[in-house]
Amino acid sequence: MSPRQITVLGECVADAFAEPASVPDELALRVLPGGGPANTAVALARLGTPARFLARLSGDVFGRLFRARLEASGVDLSYAVAAAEPSTLAVAEPDAEGRAAFSFHAQATADWQWTGEELAGVDLADTACVHTGSLALVKEPGAAVVEDFLAAAAPRATLSVDPNVRPLLVHPEVYRSRLAHWCALADVLRLSEDDLELLLPGTPPEQACDIWHAAGARLVVITRGADGALASLDGERVQVPAVATPVADTVGAGDSFTAGLLHHLGTHGLLGGRLTDLRLGEVEAACLFAARVAALTCSAAGPNPPWPNQLAQFATVGDA
Repeated sequence: MSPRQITVLGECVADAFAEPASVPDELALRVLPGGGPANTAVALARLGTPARFLARLSGDVFGRLFRARLEASGVDLSYAVAAAEPSTLAVAEPDAEGRAAFSFHAQATADWQWTGEELAGVDLADTACVHTGSLALVKEPGAAVVEDFLAAAAPRATLSVDPNVRPLLVHPEVYRSRLAHWCALADVLRLSEDDLELLLPGTPPEQACDIWHAAGARLVVITRGADGALASLDGERVQVPAVATPVADTVGAGDSFTAGLLHHLGTHGLLGGRLTDLRLGEVEAACLFAARVAALTCSAAGPNPPWPNQLAQFATVGDA
């Protein structure tokens, strides 16, 4: 089955990685186009899901880089806003295990300036799922506009949310205060174990899933790096192993997992409503596929999700 369109709403971020400079007392930066929602849109399009990205793209050098990457990956930018504000910059410092810590330069940048008028004309008639998350949900003045858009989209499409907590830029309490509202809107909540610790410190993953189910989210998936993922469907749970791979870095791995999950569900005709017919075995299959997509992203530098031909090395029966 050919998947229906998934609409992704959120930010683009210029991910800058420090590299040795040829001149003393200088710092060289290698800049890659990133941002959680943008990474997810790119991964979806590369996997073969029609992906439309609602973004505010600056006309600066980074904005042009974002646009080129999105278009080259096949992402539909027909509703992208040409923004006058500058792009958001994140400087990544990977540790010895490839896990990246970020410092953000995001004051008054293009990504957070959404207005109701900019989203009012978006046609969701062909959209099976709307995915959003990360900073677009918490950075004002646009966050409230994004929440209103989700509320309007909920009767027409499956909703997917990835909180992607960034404590250096927005205090976790801001996420905590809004998470129950997001769960009331969302059908799918995907987050990392780092997000879990920031949102519900010291809470076991199974208990956290039950809290978020009670708030309204039907499917909760917590990704746990090398320990795989825990998926909970209305309290029925399954553990999915990670795929072993050489790790260049983990930038974009969670975003790629989300894309793999939604792509697999969409390919099997399971998106477009409240997931009432979804079964745990289907969730497990989707998470196994998503784990392979994430593994391939980890094996490449930066947020560089795979194309279908690259998935062949991890192919198993039933792949999308």
